[in-house]
Amino acid sequence: MIICRTPFRVSLFGGGTDHPAWYLNHGGSVLGTTINKYCYLGVRLLPPFFEYKHRVVYSKIELVNKISEIDHPSVRAVMGEMDIQRGLEIHHDGDLPARSGLGSSSSFTVGLLNVLHAFRGEMISSKMLAQEAIRIEQDVIQEAVGSQDQIWAAYGGINRINFSHDGSFDVQPVIIDPERRKALNDHMMLFFTGFARTASVVEAEKIAHLKDHKTQLRALGAMVDEGMQILQNRNGDVREIGELLNEAWRLKKEMSDKVSTSAIDEIYDAALDAGALGGKLLGAGGGGFLLLFVEPEKQAKVRERLSDLTHVSIKIGSPGSRIVVYEPDGLEQD
Repeated sequence: MIICRTPFRVSLFGGGTDHPAWYLNHGGSVLGTTINKYCYLGVRLLPPFFEYKHRVVYSKIELVNKISEIDHPSVRAVMGEMDIQRGLEIHHDGDLPARSGLGSSSSFTVGLLNVLHAFRGEMISSKMLAQEAIRIEQDVIQEAVGSQDQIWAAYGGINRINFSHDGSFDVQPVIIDPERRKALNDHMMLFFTGFARTASVVEAEKIAHLKDHKTQLRALGAMVDEGMQILQNRNGDVREIGELLNEAWRLKKEMSDKVSTSAIDEIYDAALDAGALGGKLLGAGGGGFLLLFVEPEKQAKVRERLSDLTHVSIKIGSPGSRIVVYEPDGLEQD
């Protein structure tokens, strides 16, 4: 048995500039962090006693004889690209719901690549993991996704990620004073809105109209520099992150009417009224998790005001995809 643990992420600034359609022409950068919530993927050889060759367990159970018969797009693509010949059982568990804005789809793809490389006795670098996941999702599955989620899932940490015109990327860990880091963490609140959505649907519309939103995307990209300055100025006011998030959320909503809904706007406005400094719906938009930036002394009032929603405590800066169980002896068959 081999088990891989891969983190989810919280994006802060620069979202949208991580799409190839944008950064290949203009460059791009994003700022954000992984959190201590994960997806787990386990793999083992399937004993030869069944009428099927592969068993894939996630929100559904698939029993198939051919990789091409697998419904799950990432599993089908990764196993096909890696030319897996032996019968496998693949099992997925997640700390938080899928399709909720935390980069869970890319965490799944990165984790699956990592665990299957380990199954083949191969160690793979964070950079190779991210590059393979980006290629699988964008070129093989042809999903309308950006390139930041795969990198955070592979690398982990609090990072600035820069995207170059030639398609390469550079991961820069954000160096923060320990007290500043704690203050950043202590101001973050995460709520599940209960509205699940498929990110690629929202992203497809945004990508199709990137040329119409150059002003917003340039402004969102510039916020990465602003966010860095706030975080690294130990004498500055960390509350400015909340105000910047509020401005970023306003710009993001201008890019598609699918980013938010009237119900989500009501939730967000209620949070601001209760004392939140700002926030954003994570991921493409349309539903999922809402990140709020709230002074610690005002968080009880925000929780009370949003009592119908599930509040999730998080810690930032968790490590990237890791093999946490490696028992290759259990993979051998006579």
